[in-house]
Amino acid sequence: MSLVRLSIKGISYSQTQNGAYALILSETDGERKLPIVIGAFEAQSIAIALEKDIKPPRPLTHDLFKNFADRFDIVVKQVIIHKLVDGVFYSSLICERDRIEEIIDARTSDAIALALRFEAPIFTYKNILDKAGIFLKINPKDDPEKKVISETGIENIEIENPAKSPAPDYSKQSLSDLYAALEEAVKNEDYEKAAKLRDEISKREQTT
Repeated sequence: MSLVRLSIKGISYSQTQNGAYALILSETDGERKLPIVIGAFEAQSIAIALEKDIKPPRPLTHDLFKNFADRFDIVVKQVIIHKLVDGVFYSSLICERDRIEEIIDARTSDAIALALRFEAPIFTYKNILDKAGIFLKINPKDDPEKKVISETGIENIEIENPAKSPAPDYSKQSLSDLYAALEEAVKNEDYEKAAKLRDEISKREQTT
């Protein structure tokens, strides 16, 4: 069976299912998407790994795993979403130490969070993408409910388009206030707010 490489398209919050997020994976050489419902902690961990400029004050669980692996010269070479049974995805970490390769079972959300930290590629098999992949337009007005496969089964959730959410207005705050707010947001582990503050700071500094 041929492997298809995936990239992370984004993470969307569900307004209809508390604490649920949809991780959207996309085939790199095609247009199909593979949405997977994940929990809040895993969504936060993946978002932090995507926002490389934001560092939590203390290591999260996936950061701890990465630090532990680095200390003992263990490398995650790739992640493979290798099976889909009764709506449940099964994933594996392909690891290597001293040129010896090991395969470790993992939840898909954990595997992807680690793949980002190790800069490891993410793959799935073509038959899984044929079965579960969709051409997804994230627009709840056109199609308010999307069938999204979770790690524990099929869920019907409303995927909100992050681009439609009103962005907070930081334009009236001074640069020093923005830096203070950024430090406070990271301290409080509000990484979504921290990312927006960082973007505003970067925009200000480019124009000065």
